[in-house]
Amino acid sequence: MDDSAFRRLFDLTDRVAIVTGGTRGIGLAIAEGYVLAGASVVVASRDADACERAAQHLTAMGGNAIGVATHLGDLDSVANLVETTAARFNGIDIVVNNAANPLAQELGAMTAAAFDKSMAVNLRGPVFLVQQALPYLERSTHAAVLNVASAGAFMFSPNIAIYSAAKAALVSFTRSMAAAYADRGIRVNALAPGAVDTRMVRNNPPEFIAGMENAALMRRLAGADEMVGPALLLTSDAGSFITGQVLLADGGLVAH
Repeated sequence: MDDSAFRRLFDLTDRVAIVTGGTRGIGLAIAEGYVLAGASVVVASRDADACERAAQHLTAMGGNAIGVATHLGDLDSVANLVETTAARFNGIDIVVNNAANPLAQELGAMTAAAFDKSMAVNLRGPVFLVQQALPYLERSTHAAVLNVASAGAFMFSPNIAIYSAAKAALVSFTRSMAAAYADRGIRVNALAPGAVDTRMVRNNPPEFIAGMENAALMRRLAGADEMVGPALLLTSDAGSFITGQVLLADGGLVAH
């Protein structure tokens, strides 16, 4: 390892990244990290105004960024995200599946509509986004996919069973994708955050938040910025020999 090789480990210069759910929380933090590492970034969410604000924010940081309003539950919208990104930046190197639907219904009281809505955004959308982006990822010499799962995928989760099941399935797809695409030079990994101080977590009752804090060994929520390092590791050259893995960034929540 020499100085030049070391400095390239986390360098994303000339790479193009899609970050879904990239207008706030973990997604925006990752997008900021990517911009600072030199990548061109496309942020996606359902809210067109939020996409524009995030893109302007990333541009003000000195980055090259655009926002594309995208509904992960609509496969035509997913296809538009990929084609808009490729047309604007002439390729795709990194896909971060971060967008999520935190819809929660108790077991025994679920509706089919809620189940389908959750699975469409949390599982089907990410799987088909990668499939849609596959031709561009195959052309990249640094292709990486990061599926943002959840520590809930590895725990008893009766109150968020639909969400956790979708994330567990996304972990399974991560491993299958890694095996299927390794020969094409595409690495696929998952990041499983624990409780992170985002709007999604803060929308829970105070006692539920306190329970999440106390369940982890570190006895606190993570900041969204604490997910940037793990994301960079798994999508940069620093993680060039890592694929098919799940990185738990959960403060010691899940025991293995």
